[in-house]
Amino acid sequence: MADPADAGSVFTMHRLGLLRLAVLLIGDRATAEDVVQDAFAGLHSRWAELRDVASALAYVRGSVVNGCRMVHRRRSLIRRIGILPDPPIWSAESAALVREDHREVVEALQHLPHRRREVLVLRYYLDLSDAEIAEIMGISPSTVRSTAARALGALGELLKEGT
Repeated sequence: MADPADAGSVFTMHRLGLLRLAVLLIGDRATAEDVVQDAFAGLHSRWAELRDVASALAYVRGSVVNGCRMVHRRRSLIRRIGILPDPPIWSAESAALVREDHREVVEALQHLPHRRREVLVLRYYLDLSDAEIAEIMGISPSTVRSTAARALGALGELLKEGT
């Protein structure tokens, strides 16, 4: 069982990184903050079940990815029925969380389908292995590799076009 004192350290040490992850996946800081807050609330309620800080971090990281996925699904549904016409536009706050030299890539990422974006962000931003990404996303490692290959190809095309 994880030491309750470590819950605060997980929050302190990883909140900003998880917020950046959520912003990269969603493109909207306010919604990303809500997703991260919900993930840490879930962590708090499950803290006694966790074995160690690494398990806690894996849990909260997966919760953030799943929360972003739910936001994306909701937005897609709302767009299909015509209530929300356009995807959210990056705010100055969201852009401030991303380094200046990465902005062009981040802007292009927002034009990829969510699953492809998710694989690239988990692989290159969090530096996770294919097996870890597969576990978080609920897919096989070979699907992670093929999705990443397609995503990189599409991202390259978007960058050539200048999105």
